[in-house]
Amino acid sequence: MFKTKAFPAKTPRGKSAPEKLRRLTARVLPKASSTTLPRGHLQAGGLTFPCAIGAGWLSRRKREGDLASPVGQFRLLGGFFRPTGTRPAAPWPLRPIQATDGWCDDPQSPTYNRLLRLPNRYSCEKLWRNDGLYDLVIVLDYNISPRRKYRGSAIFLHCARPDFTPTAGCIALRFADLRKLLPRLSAKAVLTIR
Repeated sequence: MFKTKAFPAKTPRGKSAPEKLRRLTARVLPKASSTTLPRGHLQAGGLTFPCAIGAGWLSRRKREGDLASPVGQFRLLGGFFRPTGTRPAAPWPLRPIQATDGWCDDPQSPTYNRLLRLPNRYSCEKLWRNDGLYDLVIVLDYNISPRRKYRGSAIFLHCARPDFTPTAGCIALRFADLRKLLPRLSAKAVLTIR
């Protein structure tokens, strides 16, 4: 899916590399009232980060457009970064985002829940954004293989807004937290959402 080589974090000479993290868990915080916005915490080893979750909270029966984050375990597959600074360190391929990159969210398209080139006649998420949310994006293995129509698309681990406004179904961390986390992960890392 992604062809760019990953650039692993360097280890100082003579020191053994710390064991890479294979398990991440995003947990939703309890609802304090009917007006509470969805929020969560992402835990990876001894690290805990605040995170945004889907505006529709969590769902075991995710549907396209429900704004919920899917419950389950999902591999991290690689992703994209906005090429305005240095390439982030990560254990899998990260590809520079181009202005013509989109991610299809149209269940009628043969490229549903896949990267595509813009312009396109099908509905899609633009990956090149000016709000910083996709400055660093990791694709989660949700509804990728097999793909099922209407089961949800574009479920990513990406950058959060400063106030952790809920997402359309993704898990989102501060940009600095995401950059800190990625080099500590194993290439076989799995994110559990619950």
